[in-house]
Amino acid sequence: MPSDQHPASDTASSAVGLTMPQMSALLDAKEREIIRLRRQVAWFQRQIFGQKSERRMPEPDGVQGTLGEAFDVVPDDAAAPAKKTRIAAHERVPGKKNSNLIDGTDDAALFFDESKVPVQVIAVANDETAGLDPADFEVIGEKVSYRLAQRPGSYVILKYVRPVIKLRADGALSCSLAPVGVLDGCRADVSFIAGMIIDKFAYHQPLYRQHVKLQDSGINVSRAWITKLMPAAVSLIEPIFNAQLESVRRSRVIAMDETPIKAGRAGPGKMKAAYFWPVVGEQDEICFLYYPSRAAKHVETTLGLQRPNGAVLQSDGYSAYEHYAKKTGITHAQCWAHARRKIFDAKDIEPVQADQALHAIAGLYKVEQHIRDDGLTGQAKLTRRQKQSKPVLERFFTWIDEQFDKQGFLPSSPFLGALAYIRERRVGLSVYLDDPEVSIDTNHLERALRVIPMGKKNWLFSWTELGAKHVGIVQSLLATCRLHDINPYDYFVDVLQRVGQHPASLVHQLTPRVWKGMFADDPLRSGLHDISGLRTRAAA
Repeated sequence: MPSDQHPASDTASSAVGLTMPQMSALLDAKEREIIRLRRQVAWFQRQIFGQKSERRMPEPDGVQGTLGEAFDVVPDDAAAPAKKTRIAAHERVPGKKNSNLIDGTDDAALFFDESKVPVQVIAVANDETAGLDPADFEVIGEKVSYRLAQRPGSYVILKYVRPVIKLRADGALSCSLAPVGVLDGCRADVSFIAGMIIDKFAYHQPLYRQHVKLQDSGINVSRAWITKLMPAAVSLIEPIFNAQLESVRRSRVIAMDETPIKAGRAGPGKMKAAYFWPVVGEQDEICFLYYPSRAAKHVETTLGLQRPNGAVLQSDGYSAYEHYAKKTGITHAQCWAHARRKIFDAKDIEPVQADQALHAIAGLYKVEQHIRDDGLTGQAKLTRRQKQSKPVLERFFTWIDEQFDKQGFLPSSPFLGALAYIRERRVGLSVYLDDPEVSIDTNHLERALRVIPMGKKNWLFSWTELGAKHVGIVQSLLATCRLHDINPYDYFVDVLQRVGQHPASLVHQLTPRVWKGMFADDPLRSGLHDISGLRTRAAA
C-alpha cells in the first residue's frame, strides 16, 4: 500500500466515476451500515453496563420533568403541599435495631408462621442456679430467642404398623388394609408427590437433582422411579387443567402471548423448536398451551371462533392475533409495554427524541398508577382514563405525526421505525381508554409466564413433546395459585387426593380459583400432617 493511501479513503476511491444516483445509493447503504453497527454496540453496552428494563419511573408530583412538559399529567385530586412546620432543635438518639434480625428476642414480630413451621423448644439453663435448691430462687418470667435452622433432609418415612389379629371364636385372621395412595401400589405418599411437583416447577429443581438430594438424605430409590412418577401424577390433574382452560375461554377479556421452548428430538443432537401459548382470563386464571409451532392457527384452536359479546383480545403486535380478531370480529387491544420497548431500543441511537416519547408514555402509566392507588374500578376507572389519559394519548400521536412531517420516513432510522410501529396500532393502543376491564399492557401476562424462561435455565428443554405438555399443565395450576395467593403445596396435596373421588361433572370446583372458596379452609392432608402437628404441639 502506498504511504499516501489510507483505508478510510477506500469509499472515496471506489466512488470515482459513479453517477449522482449511484453515489447517493452508496452513501445511503453506508449510513444504514453505520446505524446497524451503532445499534449493535449500544445493545452490547446496555447488556453489560446499562439498564435493561424500558420501564420509566415518572417523576414525583411537584418535581419538574426534563423533557416533554406537554405530556405531563397531574390528577385533579392531587393533594396540596403539606404546610411546613418548625420544630425545636434536639439531640437524636440512635434508634434501636430490629432485634428480630439479630437474636430474635422480639416476640411481637415473629418472622415465621407458627401454624406451618415446626418449632423445637430448647431449654437454656441459668448458670446462676447451678448448685442452688429450687426453693432458693423463683422463676418470674422468661425471654425467648429464635434461630432459623435446617435439617440435612426433610424427607420422612411413614411406617404404617397394622396388627394382625386372630379371633378366638372361629380362628379367623384379620388385618386392616394399608392406606390407599393417590397412585395404586405406589410407595410415594401424596405429600412426596406434591413436594416433587413444587420442587421441579416452582423452585426449578430438575428431577435428577431431586434424586441426588434423596440419596444424600439416605433414601435409595432409582431415578427411573422418579421419572415415571411425575407423568403419572400430572395425568391425575390434567382434567383440572382442562376445566380451567374452559373457564378462560368463557372470559370476555383475554390476554395472549407466546414463548419459545425446545421439546422433542429433531435429530441427533438437535431439539425441535416449539412454543407455549399462555392465555389469561379476566378472573386471573392462566393456561399454558403447548403447540409445535408459532402458526396463526393455534390462536383459533385455543380460543375457538365463538366469542362472547364485546370480547377483547389483548396481545403484542404479532400479526396472528390481528388476523384472528378480524376473522371473529372481536376487538383487538394492543400492549403499550411493547410499544415502549420499541422506543427504548432506539434510545441509544436518537436519545433526545426517544426520551420525549418515553416521557409521554410515562404520563399514561402515571395515570394508571394513580388509579391503582385510589382503588378505582368500573365507571370511576373509565372516567379517570377519559379525563386524564386520553388527552395525553392524543397529544402523543399528534407529536408522532409531526416527527414524520419533519424527518419523513427513513427505513434506516430505528426511532422512526418504532414510531411507525406505534402509529400503525393506534386503534389497538386506544382500546383500554374505553373499556375499564382492559389493561394498559400485557405485563400481568408476562409476569405470569416468567416461570417458563426461568425453568428453561434449569431443565433447558423437554425430552419429549408429552413432557412439554405436562410442563404447561402443572405451571398453569401453579401460576394460578400464585395469582390467588394459594399455598401450592396445600393445593396439590388436596387435589391429588380429591380428584379421584370427585364427580367428573364438577371438576371445575378443583381449579385453584374455585377451590380457594370451597376447600381451602379445610383441605385434605397427608398422614405426615398429623405427625407433624403432634410433634409441634408437644414441643410447644
